Amino acid sequence: SEATITDANENTSEGTAKTVTVEATTGEAMRELGKQVAHLTHGGDVILLSGPLGAGKTTFAQGFGAGLNISEPIVSPTFTIARELKGQFPSGNSAHLIHVDANAIERLLDELESLGLDEELEDPSDNTIILMEWGEQMAAALAPERLEIHIDRPLNTVSTDETSRADNELTSNGTRTVTFIPVGASWQTFDITRNNR
Repeated sequence: SEATITDANENTSEGTAKTVTVEATTGEAMRELGKQVAHLTHGGDVILLSGPLGAGKTTFAQGFGAGLNISEPIVSPTFTIARELKGQFPSGNSAHLIHVDANAIERLLDELESLGLDEELEDPSDNTIILMEWGEQMAAALAPERLEIHIDRPLNTVSTDETSRADNELTSNGTRTVTFIPVGASWQTFDITRNNR
């Protein structure tokens, strides 16, 4: 596998289970992580994706969609605010994925209520999974039980001819660091390293 575990530590404060950090060396490895997480979800789950632009949130979401047998393309929800997609859980039951750009929703809070997403976040239905990008503050307030996934991009450490120091800017190349933070009772036994929930 192209995803490797780099660190695992216990953190049990505030209802948080074991936090695990994994490296994804390629886009395909990021898709595989998404697929693996999708296989561990069930209806009512809220998944929060965060990280800078270009970190791999949409690539992860594409793998997540593949894990739910969603045939429609998974694209960034930035310009659509939310996309509703039909799929299937590994058990064969139907899955309803709502892929949300919370950053856009924060700018358009009235949309949250008009789309009915406020109710879905507070009490997702039995076959609904919320996959939210950019929702660090919003998800914590609306979804007390969630899986937070933070994706970090590497810094550009290539020096130029003019200087021997690195420019320390984020780069789109290289290995991504993916941190899984399970929050709430329904996520207490989640462990991506053991493919367990």
